Amino acid sequence: MRTDLDGLTLFLTGASGGIGREIARAFAAEGCHLALAGHTRTDELAQLARAEGWGHDALFLAFDAADPGETERAFAAARERFGRIDLVVPCAGAWPPGDLHLHEIPLERLQRTLAANLLGPTYTMRAFLRALEADGPRADGRGAAAVLIGSTAARFGERGHADYALAKAGLYGLLQTLKNELPRLDPFARINLVEPGWTVTEMARPALADDSTVRRVVRTMALRQLAAAEDIARAVLTLASPALSRHVTGQVLTVAGGMEGRLLWESDAIDPARVRRRSQHGRAGP
Repeated sequence: MRTDLDGLTLFLTGASGGIGREIARAFAAEGCHLALAGHTRTDELAQLARAEGWGHDALFLAFDAADPGETERAFAAARERFGRIDLVVPCAGAWPPGDLHLHEIPLERLQRTLAANLLGPTYTMRAFLRALEADGPRADGRGAAAVLIGSTAARFGERGHADYALAKAGLYGLLQTLKNELPRLDPFARINLVEPGWTVTEMARPALADDSTVRRVVRTMALRQLAAAEDIARAVLTLASPALSRHVTGQVLTVAGGMEGRLLWESDAIDPARVRRRSQHGRAGP
């Protein structure tokens, strides 16, 4: 199916993480130029991308997305390399380990979580809007697009992680505001949000190694399986595509197996080993 993404330039933060890598792969396969940013492991990402053949044209940027100055400088470097930025996915974020009630969360952790998951994407979007104002819309009518990465923690809350739920919930306000601001700079510019649930990544894998955790989270899902990073990447690509989502903006796509804020399955109906097998590379299996 045609996506009309070929030749467009993607600026992606958090590119060295599990979901970020899959997003980069997906857009590379559609013929996009890639400006791939990571706070750490960018050298490893560059080696992987070149070994797999999708990083030959990419620009790899090591910076802290929670630092507004570093974000502006990275954006300027990407524009210098590729001429303009058409697509933005602020994927950088962090889930703080340790279950603590709000009054127990140290102020330093609260501030760090908000900086990584709310202020970081905001700084990226500020840079994007500033660049779009300077460059103007594309002559071919393929509007600019942004896809924010939220979380089901924003929809249902997450006991012990009020800081994370708060940060991700703030992205809803950013989404609904920018869907009206972006078209002032580009009449066809769009912004949407992908809301993952429990996804098998390096960040979540330690928690998901515990069978009791798998049972607890899957009991709230219609589909008794966890998301793979590829599932999130496909959703992001669909919303970024000027062909597949031309008239879609300000929307939230939840990728969480039909998660609800209530129990749908008895604990003994969940086989953690089977759940893990079905989450390997996003492929179906027994």
